[in-house]
Amino acid sequence: MPSMKVRTQSKKVDKAWLNQHVNDTYVKLAQKEGYRARAAYKLKEIDDSLGLVKPGHHVVDLGSVPGAWSQYLRRKLSPSGAATGALNGRIIALDLLPMEPIEGVSFIQGDFREGEVLAELQALLAADLSHPKIDLVVSDMAPNLSGIESADAARISHLVELAVDFAVHQLKPGGALVVKLFHGSGYEELARLFKTHFQVVKKIKPKASRPQSSETFLVGLGLKSVA
Repeated sequence: MPSMKVRTQSKKVDKAWLNQHVNDTYVKLAQKEGYRARAAYKLKEIDDSLGLVKPGHHVVDLGSVPGAWSQYLRRKLSPSGAATGALNGRIIALDLLPMEPIEGVSFIQGDFREGEVLAELQALLAADLSHPKIDLVVSDMAPNLSGIESADAARISHLVELAVDFAVHQLKPGGALVVKLFHGSGYEELARLFKTHFQVVKKIKPKASRPQSSETFLVGLGLKSVA
């Protein structure tokens, strides 16, 4: 009998989450505006606040699946704000999982720590000799959480460290990085890591991020030149 009780409670929780999700303002807006996920509005708020994405920019989207951030970037780099047609800039998306195509977005499936994947990225950038470096790296990467705080904090920190390392080696001097992380254990160390490499560091909790979530975003502005 106890197992039946647990299942009933689980169904209640699932139903409550589903009800909240279906009635979520940003979920409805994403459906209306053709975004694959409500996460698009998190990046939009960050960009609106800091003016990160500019015409002609080359942007890399790490952990891009399902593609909502790439969709936002694609519209922002369109002269008319359209989801199709002309594009003033370049967007390269990377993820371990496959992603449905987005017009104007180059997608690489693989681990960006591997030489083959980085070589493919460099080849795409080299196609535009006038602009061989990246202006902006955005990362919505998140691990599968176990519920064990210490283990989850380590996984989150590792992904953020990977994104910072990638940005330091691929961004042009003065470039910017946006990463998702969770406020809690390890946060201060990650903030210090950002301050080591960027001239200005901002912490942003977008309105589109659910209030009950500890999710937040760190933005590094002005990559410091390597001495």
